[in-house]
Amino acid sequence: MKKADIIDGVYERVDGLTKLEAAELVGVVFEALKEGLLTHDKVMISGFGNFVVHDKAARMMKNPLTGVQVEVAAHRSVTFKPSPVIKREMNT
Repeated sequence: MKKADIIDGVYERVDGLTKLEAAELVGVVFEALKEGLLTHDKVMISGFGNFVVHDKAARMMKNPLTGVQVEVAAHRSVTFKPSPVIKREMNT
């Protein structure tokens, strides 16, 4: 699913909303999610799931193609854990 698909879904479900307004709405929601992840370590959406920021330490890894040891710099990553509601709906 792409952002355009989400915009189309919002446009179809909300009466009186133009496609441009739907795009702006989806953009505002995504911006709020992004800001939440940048300023907090967790974004919780009830009935949907949690986005959690993890700090990854620097480490050495082997390039599988060349076999050369390479240092991977410390970085942050985001994981998503779906809510039990989503898990249940996916498995029925």
